[in-house]
Amino acid sequence: MHSLSWFLLVIGLSVGLSSAKWNEKNAVFFKNSLGRNKVLKVNCISNDDNLGFHFLRPGQTYDFSFHDSLFKSEFYCDLWQGPDFKLHASFMAYEGGGFIVHYGKKNFWDAREDGIYFTHGQKMPKLEYKWK
Repeated sequence: MHSLSWFLLVIGLSVGLSSAKWNEKNAVFFKNSLGRNKVLKVNCISNDDNLGFHFLRPGQTYDFSFHDSLFKSEFYCDLWQGPDFKLHASFMAYEGGGFIVHYGKKNFWDAREDGIYFTHGQKMPKLEYKWK
């Protein structure tokens, strides 16, 4: 069984390596595309880190970068907007690691009036989450 585990790990690493440059960090980006004077509040956490609160004015961006863990990399994020930050969305902004380690993976999140849009950058952003 040990040989099978080692083989799967090597295959996973090589698949992850094929998608980008070796050792390039992954990144998550947030953009405030809300209306005039609407601040976006962002907080992301992983198993290892709480990245703190970030307040973005319209047009501003916030990003962070990291290397995938060999075990699992997950970043859960909360976004708030509106008067007194009453409108909220909570979601997994990044998932990776495990047997397939990513290098250079980019997740772009765009906060708009009707919800949170997502793309990896190659396609048009798609509505993923609605404000609650």
